[in-house]
Amino acid sequence: MARRNTTSPSGSSPGPRNRTPQSVRVRRRSAGDVVKAFLALVALLALVVGVPGALAVFVGWPLPHEAPSADWLQDEITVSTFVDLLTVVVWLAWAQFAACVLVEARAALSGVGVPGRVPGAGPSQLLARQLVAALLLVGATAASFTPGLSQLGQGPDGPSRESVAAAQRVPGGLLTQQREQTAADTAAAVAGQASHAAARAEDAARPYGDTKFYRIQPPEGRHHDSLWEIAARHLGDGRRYKEIYALNKDRVQPDGSRLSEASLIRPGWIMEMPGDARGGDLVELPEDRAQVSPEVREQIHDYARTGTDRTEHAPGAGAGAGAAAPGTGTADGTTPALPGQRPAEPPTPSTEAPSTTAPSTDAPSPDAPLPGLPESLLAAPFLAAGLLAALGRRRRQLLWQSALGAVGGRRGLEPPTPTGDALDVQDALLVGADPEGVRLLDRSLRGLAGALAAESRGLPVVHAAWLTAGDLHLQLAQPSGRPPTPWRQGQDQTFWVLARTDAEGYGDTDTDTDTDIAAPYPGLVSLGTMDDSRLLLNLEALPGIVSVSGREADRAALFASVAAELATSGWSDRMTLTLVGFGEDLTPLAPNRIRHLDGTEALIETMDAETRQRRSALGAAGHDSVLTGPAQHTRWAPHLVLLAAEPSAEDAVRLAELAADASRLGIGYLVGTGSGELPGAAWEMEVTAEGRLLAPLLGLELTAQTLPVAHQRAVVELFVTADPGSDPGGGPDGPTTTPPFLVDVSEQGRPAVYARLVGAYEVIGPDAPDGDRGPLLHEALALLLLHREGVHPRVLTSALWPRGVTDDVRDALLARLRAWLGTDPDGTPRLAADAAGRLVLARSVVSDLDVLRSLYHEATQGRGVESRAVRGRLLTDALVLVRGPLLADRPAGRYRWLTHEIVDARLPLLVADIGLALAAFHLEKGRAEQAVEALNAALRTAPDDERLSHELLRAVHGTGDTDRLTALAADLVARSGARGVPPRTEALLDELLPSWRDGTAAAS
Repeated sequence: MARRNTTSPSGSSPGPRNRTPQSVRVRRRSAGDVVKAFLALVALLALVVGVPGALAVFVGWPLPHEAPSADWLQDEITVSTFVDLLTVVVWLAWAQFAACVLVEARAALSGVGVPGRVPGAGPSQLLARQLVAALLLVGATAASFTPGLSQLGQGPDGPSRESVAAAQRVPGGLLTQQREQTAADTAAAVAGQASHAAARAEDAARPYGDTKFYRIQPPEGRHHDSLWEIAARHLGDGRRYKEIYALNKDRVQPDGSRLSEASLIRPGWIMEMPGDARGGDLVELPEDRAQVSPEVREQIHDYARTGTDRTEHAPGAGAGAGAAAPGTGTADGTTPALPGQRPAEPPTPSTEAPSTTAPSTDAPSPDAPLPGLPESLLAAPFLAAGLLAALGRRRRQLLWQSALGAVGGRRGLEPPTPTGDALDVQDALLVGADPEGVRLLDRSLRGLAGALAAESRGLPVVHAAWLTAGDLHLQLAQPSGRPPTPWRQGQDQTFWVLARTDAEGYGDTDTDTDTDIAAPYPGLVSLGTMDDSRLLLNLEALPGIVSVSGREADRAALFASVAAELATSGWSDRMTLTLVGFGEDLTPLAPNRIRHLDGTEALIETMDAETRQRRSALGAAGHDSVLTGPAQHTRWAPHLVLLAAEPSAEDAVRLAELAADASRLGIGYLVGTGSGELPGAAWEMEVTAEGRLLAPLLGLELTAQTLPVAHQRAVVELFVTADPGSDPGGGPDGPTTTPPFLVDVSEQGRPAVYARLVGAYEVIGPDAPDGDRGPLLHEALALLLLHREGVHPRVLTSALWPRGVTDDVRDALLARLRAWLGTDPDGTPRLAADAAGRLVLARSVVSDLDVLRSLYHEATQGRGVESRAVRGRLLTDALVLVRGPLLADRPAGRYRWLTHEIVDARLPLLVADIGLALAAFHLEKGRAEQAVEALNAALRTAPDDERLSHELLRAVHGTGDTDRLTALAADLVARSGARGVPPRTEALLDELLPSWRDGTAAAS
């Protein structure tokens, strides 16, 4: 996925390239400014002219007038010699400062961008920059010396970034290379304020009123522009993209094309913006000669006239104020704004669950941009994959618990469908997750441990890991000899590298090869990205404390991301996470891993006891460190402490004492601080408000991986509401058991399109699609049928094309899918979008799984409750529909998105509930044979459901056939294998067939 590649104009806290500047108060030049400028002029004259003049007058030429000889080495060093040496040093310092003044003055006067960097002149260049800025602020206009706002972050003054693609120059080298951080660019900041003030002052004089214009930017390493992102950046709310679309729809662009769909915009197009748009770095004004080239300015003028002509000649333009011309309304019912006029506020999309009724014809098209998914999860593939896997396990566990403990009408209960922010977060997890990357990382690390164990070598201590273009680079604490094959040495002896192709080979040998190998580096956690590389820091192995400074909210977002990934990571086995000062609600993510402590005092007391215990145990075992020794050795589970709240000075010292010896004990500390200084901190980092993670002494400048509070709450909500019994929509007698989608099971309810998903996949109704396109259309339809609540287009794209695909391919597939499904008799398309923009199917498109749920619901909670005959018929019809497992004949390599679903667990439970209900129906009338038949039919789909086995034992016992009961008991014992017969089954066998143990012994 493309990410924004931003740089920082100086050593100050960098920010995203397209950030919206904060409002600043711009005051007029005062007498104090004039005095400062005069003093700056005096200082510059004194330093640039006065210093060399004084040296020439009072010291003279300091260098010798003749070539040096060997006798000079024996001459006595006099005061004159010492003064001459100092004079040479002063001359060099003056030359460096003069060069800084020339560089800063040239950059400021020409407006070419951020000035160049004079080698080794950090303080000198900063002083020159401040003096030049103070002087030019009075003597020149802002536009004459200010770099364009669009140039911020692109100048050569930012820290240099090494290429990370070369195999021998991995990003890990940045950790050891010391890079000097310069101070804030004072001249650029002051000039930016002046430019901002000038732009606001010109608003009233602009020929187009308050209207502004924006030119679509090319990708160039960043996201493709979209109307949603433009609205989010410059209008403060992405949902206002409809206003931009209404202002620009069908207007001729500079390349001759027109804007016809909100999702299809091209670089170089001009977008007219509402008057309250802000963010001068990207919003270009028609008369802004400082930022707009003549060619672009002419294009904007021409484009503005198309808007005026359209308004003047539009049908019904003279109908009066507030009257909308026919056909000029937008898709949401609002009226497009005229130039200089803000459109009516579009209705806010509902956060409630989408209705399963037929989509409205006024709903946005499936190609329209949707509310943006949480970028914090889209940009965190390992975090998203861990959360998605943990959520699936949680839902399956609770589903089984609900089924095994359910009675009566609570059977068949399903997890509630997420809504609002939780649904957006779930979609972001599905889109952003990289389970294949997690699998490769886990197998690579365990494979390394296994290879070292085979050679009787210990594990090297790893401080960090970089993932670059699929290759894994491990940075070792110290050289550890030759890496085992297929690993190879990197840029030096402290780097081991594994190519992606070799990592994939680990999975080709034996899927169970690494199951007995303990996770060697469970403390690895993602901190952020730089260019195309992702950094994982091994918190368990770092000596001392890792400190993170910055605002409290920014620190908490970073700490929450670290905690969530560690709690759900796929490359760790056991772990203890102690959280202090943040994330009180993160426990549902991993109740067995996460614990919270009230404050620093409780933390120190707890860790002091554990440190002593681990130190003693390690000494008794004869090991120097839990991080080394034989790779196959069962190690202590790591204990990682995340303290987001800044400790007091006394507590900080005590933590530093505990952390001094913690790395060899498998304990890591990540501590937040507002001041940036923390005793005992071996690694110091800073997280900025713009989402950057800086470590100047380590040479790191990353895009930080964070989990803001709003996204954190939505993630926790997904885990909490995974329990079907937690559905807040339930009544006073408990949660509702109504399936999310019910169909008409009467003779009049025949669907237009019917898909059989239970068993072999088959679609009945539409004509068979072309051979090449059929499999993809069938897979897209299956995904939509399993999500009647709606599917985000990006979720559909990531499901069908896990490695990505262009928008035109996605749009072409949706167009073919809509054409294939057709329309209902009233003209309503069978594939449309709901009010939130998610793709939904019409009620006339039905699957056998929908019918199965509806039949069971109707039999147990509908008409079948009042009529026994109806109940028996409905349950029988439902069981007849079951032809095997879900999508039994799906082709290899497709439908990988099913691994994220729990339908494979819900279907057997539903079939078991139907079989149990039908068996009970027959046993009420003493028809044991029919009950046995129903239970056997259900067992073919749900063979592991213990409830079916128990009811089958009772039904067979009811037939009075002892030999048949004995054979069934023997079959149950054989299928139990080495695990043995479950206790409940054993108790039931003792009750129904006391002699079953003798029969088992005889068979053995």
